[in-house]
Amino acid sequence: MAIAKSAAILILFFALACNANNAPIVEPVAGPDMFSHKNMARDVLFPGEKIVNVQDFGAKGDGKFDCTQAFMNAWKKVCHESSGPTRLLIPLGRFLVSSMYFNGPCSIPSPVTIQVQGTVLATTDLSDYGNGDWLIFQNHNGLKIIGGGTFDGQGKNSWQYSENCDSAADNSCARNPSSLYFSQSSNVIIQNIRTANPKGFHIFVTKCTNVRLRKLKLLAPATSPNTDGIHISHSDTVIISRNTIATGDDCISMIQGVKNIFINKLRCGPGHGISIGSLGKYPDESEVRGIRIKNCTLSGTTNGLRIKSWPDKYPGAASEISFSEIVMTDVKNPIIIDQEYECYPNCKKKPSLVKLQNIHFANVRGTTTSELAVDLRCSKLYPCQGITVRDVDLKFGLAPTTSRCINTQPLFAGLLMPPSCL
Repeated sequence: MAIAKSAAILILFFALACNANNAPIVEPVAGPDMFSHKNMARDVLFPGEKIVNVQDFGAKGDGKFDCTQAFMNAWKKVCHESSGPTRLLIPLGRFLVSSMYFNGPCSIPSPVTIQVQGTVLATTDLSDYGNGDWLIFQNHNGLKIIGGGTFDGQGKNSWQYSENCDSAADNSCARNPSSLYFSQSSNVIIQNIRTANPKGFHIFVTKCTNVRLRKLKLLAPATSPNTDGIHISHSDTVIISRNTIATGDDCISMIQGVKNIFINKLRCGPGHGISIGSLGKYPDESEVRGIRIKNCTLSGTTNGLRIKSWPDKYPGAASEISFSEIVMTDVKNPIIIDQEYECYPNCKKKPSLVKLQNIHFANVRGTTTSELAVDLRCSKLYPCQGITVRDVDLKFGLAPTTSRCINTQPLFAGLLMPPSCL
């Protein structure tokens, strides 16, 4: 009887585990914003705030000594063994560390501050990254990373192994480690920080709310593959402002489950521009909604403002998206909706199941390296709805630019170059 009961418990446990793996993702919803109406530019010590220096735990800033354990011990002291306000200090110097977790929640009052003055270097051996990413921040409510320092992913030797997981049609792709990975956290500020030469993405934000990314410099060669600057999924209320991104892939990429994203005063280029998608790649994708991109400049990018979805895949939706006050210099494919992703031209697959609506392009001006400056290729099954193109002035040398509309009837208004495709 006891054996039968134990077997039944094991079967129940196995069934629950399998069901958990197949459960849909519960999208985070932004709650109270602890940084609202506060001066983000100021860094003031809390009364009685203690400073924990990684060098006090054995870290050496010579760029050679493996400081991983010292960093972990210092973080444990700050986050889990302190009772009052405490911050982690990474002073001037070059500190080599491999993959590690900065796990919360912390026992001290929020927000927890990590002050980076020096340079943190990633180890170069990919076998060090069994965790998937380099520096992983999870389960925080109140986290600040500041200080003017640098996170150097030392990714050059790993780029030859990089796979473009976005363009892979299945789930078999293994991406290179992101430099900074944020998950299941809220009220996060990353400010006045530089990242260089990541193995994969510079910054990956997923399942987070109330995130601010400000005054960052994200730098990598134009030839570095799949080094997206800021990559966001399944997150609510992310404010990205006053950043400079020059990299080998999208400056900013947003995929399923993102909502209430505001991007302002971005300088992008080189890179692949600003992308939403690809969408419709996976079953049960969460919708994308409420994206505002304003006052940005793009220079020498291979795409400008892009929305992309897969044909012949899965349903999805994206709506309430606006691009305004955008200046471009020598941008290829300035404005593009591509619902034939990785299938164009002469796509013979079934149409995309992703519904796109209420998407607005306004006050976009500058120069392009493409004669086709506005390219709107929507799904035959679900034509794009509520698309507007207003006051767009894109020049292609001395030649006129053109526009194309497939499976959509946009509203064109104001000053237009290229002229309406209707």
